[in-house]
Amino acid sequence: MFDHLRSLLRADQLSTSAAVLRQHARGESYDQAVLPEIVIYPESTADVKRVMEFAYAQAIAVTPVAMNSSLEGHTVPLRGGISLDMTRMNRLREFCPEDLLVVVEPGISYPQLNEQLKRSGLFFPIDPGAEASIGGMVSTNASGTAAVRYGVTADYVLALELVTPKGEIIRTGSRAKKSSSGYNLTRLFCGAEGTLGVITEINLRLVGLPEAASAARVPFKDAEAATTFVSNIIQSGIPVARCELIDPASIAAVNKYLDTNYPEKMTVFLEFHGNPAGVEADAAFVEDLAAAHGALTFEASTDPDERETLWQARHKMFYATVAANPGKRNLVTDVAVPISKLPRAVSHALARCQTEGLPAYLVGHVGDGNFHLAIFFDDGELSRVERLSHDLAGHALTLGGTSTGEHGVGIRKLPLMTKEHGAALNLMRDIKRLLDPKDIMNPGKKLPT
Repeated sequence: MFDHLRSLLRADQLSTSAAVLRQHARGESYDQAVLPEIVIYPESTADVKRVMEFAYAQAIAVTPVAMNSSLEGHTVPLRGGISLDMTRMNRLREFCPEDLLVVVEPGISYPQLNEQLKRSGLFFPIDPGAEASIGGMVSTNASGTAAVRYGVTADYVLALELVTPKGEIIRTGSRAKKSSSGYNLTRLFCGAEGTLGVITEINLRLVGLPEAASAARVPFKDAEAATTFVSNIIQSGIPVARCELIDPASIAAVNKYLDTNYPEKMTVFLEFHGNPAGVEADAAFVEDLAAAHGALTFEASTDPDERETLWQARHKMFYATVAANPGKRNLVTDVAVPISKLPRAVSHALARCQTEGLPAYLVGHVGDGNFHLAIFFDDGELSRVERLSHDLAGHALTLGGTSTGEHGVGIRKLPLMTKEHGAALNLMRDIKRLLDPKDIMNPGKKLPT
């Protein structure tokens, strides 16, 4: 079936080895693997065009993948077919510092990009972790720890180059910072999870590196006090750059993993960006606010090494929880709610996990109402854990929130889409059919059939 494709690409751009197929059969935190029939490594837009023209003519499914760090099954090739590995398309094509603009290929990761930008005084501020690729971040509209200050990936995407399922190369957007021309197709493809086309080039807006930064770690007696404190920070208008919440179980796992002695309490981690006087004033104001909400202590620093130490528990949390649950599988999920509903949502999530008797660890980008749960379980318990995950997402919907703040729908969140979107799903399906009439582009994801 792939003989013609082999004539269009070099031999080292295609692989059917068992080891390579297994590497592309699943992603993070979704281990129901499906083997692709072949893995292809395009190195240019022209390569992608050739692959898609072939796949469309033969009605072969194509699943784009890069760092494979997605959490909800986005990169599982449900219908086999082609796993399109974009990691060789990882170049910085153009840098225009005078326009605060960079043009990149989808396989470059955000740490790689920022490493190349660091001498310019500019950076790309979205930080979802896991060495995520820019293409994957666009496809899921990723956010992360700095979203409360800097927003989400789509806020920085000015233009895209894409190859459609039929093999047509199109461009959306422009290098201008705003436009009222045409439909906003760029936003349509941001968050499409690879179901509408293959992203081959991204024009990103950049921002200036902050002159100074201050970090703080603030433990509280319970979730209610911590989340109410977070809500009041946001309502006060303080431009906090990062605002993370970690539960006591996670802190306990970190203490064991790192041999530290952090208070095993519900803890808020904060970071402030700006000029030296500004970050000092912001930290002082928030310290007073923390005291008013019963904070057990307030540790803050502007020293880079001390800031890293303060954030250590947050950065090592997932590894610590895995180490605390040897031999267990894990499901990592997320929801987002209005900030005023955070106390109810967090308390409900932790109580449900406790009732189910499942080890669960909470971390949240709570400055924008988004929090995550890592739930650990044994073989044979997956269906029970997925029901729990759907229950938590359903509760978020009753609070006016969403079933996923940044992980995306993938496979796992499909059962929730009708409840969340109702009749709007019909319009989404019409768009999918228009762009991908043979349903070859990452089929089985994003929209329930």
